Amino acid sequence: MIKNRLAYRNYTPIKEFTAGIVLTGPEVKSVRQGRIQLEKSFVRLIQGQLYLVGAVIHPYKYSSEEYDPERSRKLLLQKKEIEFLASALQRNRNLTIVPVICYNKNKYIKLKIALARGKKKFDIKSVAKQRAIKREQEKEIKEVFKRG
Repeated sequence: MIKNRLAYRNYTPIKEFTAGIVLTGPEVKSVRQGRIQLEKSFVRLIQGQLYLVGAVIHPYKYSSEEYDPERSRKLLLQKKEIEFLASALQRNRNLTIVPVICYNKNKYIKLKIALARGKKKFDIKSVAKQRAIKREQEKEIKEVFKRG
């Protein structure tokens, strides 16, 4: 399971979907080894189809087949879900679709995507500050219990 750590940091997810990915054989083997990067990737809607753009799947070292590691890959969703995402993106320009998690389900590679709203810089900083404050409080509580 490969997580996009920046997705929850930079975006507030509204609704999540599970999509299949169209991959070649060496790409599947490489993803199963965990050699995929989702950090700078996003999902784009092109002519009624969803594509994963910017994800890097490193070449499988035992394959002689060459492929572009950064090519766009088609995502497989139900038609109703694609229409929902298209209408949501059309109604609200502040929304985007980001990949969150890539994982194996039986013999398939699945990608969890989220319809999300981008956070402002001050939101990101305030969340980090709150996390640091909470961490300090927990540390102080542990020290009090160790003494007493």
